[in-house]
Amino acid sequence: MHEPYKEKVYSMSLNSEQDEVVLYQADDGTTQLDVHLNQDTVWLTQKQMAELFDKNPDTIGLHVRNIYKEGELDADGTAEDSSVVQNEGKRKVHRTLRFYNLDVIISVGYRVKSKRGTLFRRWATQLLREHLVNGFTLNQQRLAEQSEKLTQMQQTLQPLSRRECYSLPC
Repeated sequence: MHEPYKEKVYSMSLNSEQDEVVLYQADDGTTQLDVHLNQDTVWLTQKQMAELFDKNPDTIGLHVRNIYKEGELDADGTAEDSSVVQNEGKRKVHRTLRFYNLDVIISVGYRVKSKRGTLFRRWATQLLREHLVNGFTLNQQRLAEQSEKLTQMQQTLQPLSRRECYSLPC
């Protein structure tokens, strides 16, 4: 299946907790999105969801309000306010932004009507199907990266293990 987004993973520290930041970039290169991974979920702002689904933030806000109004999700546990520093012109300004977790992102993704929304639904449906059929899902890129790290560690440890054999009985 064609992946609609490319992924790069970085680590950063926010509020003395280690968060992981994933940058997603659309195949056409138009959208690059910083995704914060914290508390075993993904968190995006309304503006970031608008970029992800190629819609305006007001449309995303309408979908989020309807999700909560209809009782599909509860705002407690799916939305958090966070203080961030933004550059506005030449000034650094403290703003409080509302972040929404993966449950909200998925719900909005299944409601929004756009080409990117369709790509998201196809991608999410394929992952769900894979998980239901196989009992698990694999992130091929992360698996390859971890395999590469393991190979590097093995190559680093090989000379050390040979040295131990020379100085100690093997």
